[in-house]
Amino acid sequence: MSRIKLKAILSNIALFRELSAEDIEQLVLGTREQHLVRGELLFQKGSQPQGFYIVVHGQIKLAFSTPQGAEKVIDIVRAGQSFGEAAMFLDTPYLVYTQAITDTLLLHISKSAVFEEIEKSSLFARRMLAGVCRRLHGIVRDVEAYSLHSGTERVIGYLLTQDRDGEENGGGLRVRLPASKHVIASRLNISPETFSRILHELSAADLLSVNGREILVHDPARLRNYSVAVSR
Repeated sequence: MSRIKLKAILSNIALFRELSAEDIEQLVLGTREQHLVRGELLFQKGSQPQGFYIVVHGQIKLAFSTPQGAEKVIDIVRAGQSFGEAAMFLDTPYLVYTQAITDTLLLHISKSAVFEEIEKSSLFARRMLAGVCRRLHGIVRDVEAYSLHSGTERVIGYLLTQDRDGEENGGGLRVRLPASKHVIASRLNISPETFSRILHELSAADLLSVNGREILVHDPARLRNYSVAVSR
């Protein structure tokens, strides 16, 4: 990828949007692209971070294996999102492994380039901190959901938070699952069988229609009200 194209991509990422052209130029010097094919591992648990990553296009799964050999998906990172910041700042090995869900293009920003920019820009430092805090808040929300919410509530909550990627369809909402049902189920801390059963029950209640990874929520408000009723 040419330096001009790298500059254009970095300039349009929210994290770097307020940086000057000179600062972007310096980041480019510490940036390398990495292409992954579907199923390819990026790094293993225990690897030492040398920077952090930004997804240009595609999807990355963050996960670890349980002692029983099962996979637990922590997060699914999409285009425009970043990951690996916390391990980079702490200078500790990664606690998860990462794998491409689809063919993916990543940018790796080196630790030295990040620290140099932090020293020059308090705005950039705050944005990096905000990114780490968002990941922490996401973990807290997950723990709350696993502890207090039923599987049905988790599935409904997940579908309704996908509206940024959804498509309005005559008052309904069409959502494409970003990964297989097995991966989504692991992300929600339920079994694939439970995930499929809940989708079947919601479909039987005429709240949604399922066609592979395509899900049409007939009426988002009605589905939300159903979730409230289930929680009582």
